Amino acid sequence: MGPELALAAAPVPAHVTVQQLRDRIRGMQDGVPRLPVATPSALADLVELRTGGSYQVDSASLVMALLAGPSQQGAWTAVVGVDDFGVEAAAERGVDLSRTVLVPDAGDLWLEVTTALIDVVTLVVLRPPAVVDHRVAGRVAARLRKRSAVLVVWGQWPGAEASLSLRGSTWAGIAQGRGRLRTRRVVVDVRRGSAPSRCTALWLPGEDSPVAPVADTAPLEEALA
Repeated sequence: MGPELALAAAPVPAHVTVQQLRDRIRGMQDGVPRLPVATPSALADLVELRTGGSYQVDSASLVMALLAGPSQQGAWTAVVGVDDFGVEAAAERGVDLSRTVLVPDAGDLWLEVTTALIDVVTLVVLRPPAVVDHRVAGRVAARLRKRSAVLVVWGQWPGAEASLSLRGSTWAGIAQGRGRLRTRRVVVDVRRGSAPSRCTALWLPGEDSPVAPVADTAPLEEALA
């Protein structure tokens, strides 16, 4: 299992906790420069993760798919506020746990912890514990641009560049009551502002990769059956 950082339960001044977090992560990085963000190729036609941007998703599957791209390129990532994050599933989806910082419960310090991680890792996943207003989102956006990082929010986020959601899924792998679930065909819906949404059918996960395009030409509606 990769490094896991959990904030102490006892009250600790925010500036002390955040500084300790920064120092420890910098020590783990061993001077390796921040790497570019890699978008899974199967999703690249719909959305491209850009440094300085924030993106919202609605499922653990999409979280892991977006983590896997940068992780496989050797970038550092972090997950904040997801106390039920499945590390075994993440590893199977291609997430390098040795370069993933987990903060399962940041409590009232979630914003300070998130911005501290933005300072030192390439991609931060956040599940906010409360509704986020535009003022807070604007502060985070400024930090993302300054540090050339990416924020993936599991939930709602004001001003997100794009919203990714799953519209349906069908598992494959079990035949006549035998076998095991191996892959899942899904429809991913991507929305940008007021523009019409765009959809694609993907294997999530694929047979040999975290995300793979559906090769056949069946209509997308069939994936929702």
